Amino acid sequence: MKKLFGISVIALFATAVVGLAGCGDSGSPQQGASSGEAAAPAAEKVTLKMASIFPASLQLLGDSGVKLTKTVGEISGGTLELKFFEPGALVPGLESIPAVAKGSVESAWSSPGFFAGTDTTFNLFSTSPFGANPTEFLAWMYYGGGIELMDEMFAAHNIKAIPCQMIPPEASGWFRKEIKSLDDVKGMKMRFFGLGAKVMDKMGVATQLLAPGDIFQALQLGTIDATEFSMPSSDESFGFFQVAKYYYFPGWHQPASFNALFINMDVWNKLSAQHQRILEVACGDSVRDGLARGDAAQAPAMQRMVDKHDVKVMNWSKDMLDAYKKAWDEVVAEESAANPNFKKVYDSFSKFRKEYALWGQNGYLK
Repeated sequence: MKKLFGISVIALFATAVVGLAGCGDSGSPQQGASSGEAAAPAAEKVTLKMASIFPASLQLLGDSGVKLTKTVGEISGGTLELKFFEPGALVPGLESIPAVAKGSVESAWSSPGFFAGTDTTFNLFSTSPFGANPTEFLAWMYYGGGIELMDEMFAAHNIKAIPCQMIPPEASGWFRKEIKSLDDVKGMKMRFFGLGAKVMDKMGVATQLLAPGDIFQALQLGTIDATEFSMPSSDESFGFFQVAKYYYFPGWHQPASFNALFINMDVWNKLSAQHQRILEVACGDSVRDGLARGDAAQAPAMQRMVDKHDVKVMNWSKDMLDAYKKAWDEVVAEESAANPNFKKVYDSFSKFRKEYALWGQNGYLK
């Protein structure tokens, strides 16, 4: 921990937050000592159980949820506690966000895309195939209307969703054999996340969404022939290389991805303004950490897998990427025609990207 004049910066911040919190979630101001009245009691501790879809042992995706709980505890001076629960400890991983909506758990650490069974639009708050890079996606979310749309959609399900992690581009998938043409993927059974699954369906792939902890066994047993999951550092944790050696890039289906903290709206509304703000600030710090740590961790993980496990790093041909992009354009048209929510959110995202293009195409070295 960095120190300022020998005093922990977080300790100073925690002291300030406790002072601001006064009587905690009552919102009552703390009485000044100079008034002759006794100081108000310390803030009452609030504890929220947090069901995670990612195991704590999973680098970046899982351990960031644990790190978030520590950050919240530190900057709140111990007045707010998030308790991390492994997938299945409270509810099955894929049911964590629905459980928050129902109020059977108070909060969850997951991705908006895992709520897409309710409405496919929720995928767009997680990632978009052939979409924005991390900084552009951040810009749309925070300053292009993304958060407002996210608030509106999740509020309809009694959920407060806070963007709480962004990760760099993902890998495109693990295959047992080299993919030389579209014919090589036809008929495959593959675990796939989000809207990219709809693209793969158009390629003749039978896709299914599996919780992270269920993927390796399905791949090992042959229930699925191939899988995508995440970045190299996270994929390494699951050991997919033990079954499949061909590792494809780029991750056209997830060029940047958000995960989030989901809180039951009734629980959120009972929190003090200070505790709400602490969660938002802690999540902002987690977004920063996800990007910085995410990029820093990928090259070493890839190198280990190449050197120790004979993983073959592959790149999609232009023809394959063109085919995926053509299928994606069809998915967008179909989803927009069938779902007004999807059209509203995707139109916002697309409008921002068109306006951003002048800067994006000229402001960065290529």
